[in-house]
Amino acid sequence: MNNIDNSNFGAARAFRRPRLLILGCGDVGMRLLPLVRARFRVFAVTSQPQRRAELRAAGAVPVLADLDQPATLARLAHLAEYVVHLAPPPSEGLLDKRTRNLCAILPEGARLVYVSTTGVYGDCAGAVIDETRPVAPHNARARRRVDAEGVLRAWARRSGACVAILRVPGIYARDRLPLRRLEQGTPALLAEEDVFTNHIHADDLARVIARALYKGRAGRIYNAVDDTQMKMADYFDTVADAFGLARPPRVARAQLAASVSPMLLSFMSESRRLRNTRLKRELGVRLRYPDVSAAVAAMALLK
Repeated sequence: MNNIDNSNFGAARAFRRPRLLILGCGDVGMRLLPLVRARFRVFAVTSQPQRRAELRAAGAVPVLADLDQPATLARLAHLAEYVVHLAPPPSEGLLDKRTRNLCAILPEGARLVYVSTTGVYGDCAGAVIDETRPVAPHNARARRRVDAEGVLRAWARRSGACVAILRVPGIYARDRLPLRRLEQGTPALLAEEDVFTNHIHADDLARVIARALYKGRAGRIYNAVDDTQMKMADYFDTVADAFGLARPPRVARAQLAASVSPMLLSFMSESRRLRNTRLKRELGVRLRYPDVSAAVAAMALLK
């Protein structure tokens, strides 16, 4: 007769799995959970008590903590040997104090993936660049990301940890398209003044993060972008055409500056095309959505 309690056996196996800590478990973090919960015992940090049930249902152990409140982070110390840092920097200042607070409690020898931004490159005048391009942030938001990258790399050198940095462009998905902007008729730039923009589907980004956890090299930077080379207004036109909306009017930059927010204008002032060769060769990523136009057309069929 088999007297083994399979439920207890399953629980014991779960406790033997390596531990993974996710900070900033929003949309992308929730897409990541199904990809990692079989291999790891996952802990997801939230500062919102009402999210605990959602995180638990998705297969994570919720942990209440706040990166802006160092005293709440003590419970995270030495909790996990794998870490995914998705939390954005604070909205003000030039330093990422949240990442500094995190590094103060991370264990030595941890393996960490940090999701940064391609904005750290600044304006490249439409040039095709790779990860060897020096950073040249043009706004405070990107400078905070550069600060976070530097803090994490310094921590890794001190502690013998492995940090892989993913530089991420505009993230899109079926529920992350600029439909409201198009419905409002927000203008875009004239073709001769427009900028090249870069993209990654949210599901592909989650897969890239999972691959980086397993295969990311220490101190390595990866451009987490798809294969598309497209100007920003052409992207808006692509979405508009797919969803039966009017294309945005094209205006000169001087006119645009009077009708959009400073943050949006900053996004429309930086032009670059990013190579993803390292992403494919070193991490072995095969993008499910390599082309924005094809992905958007498929999304429109689901409406």
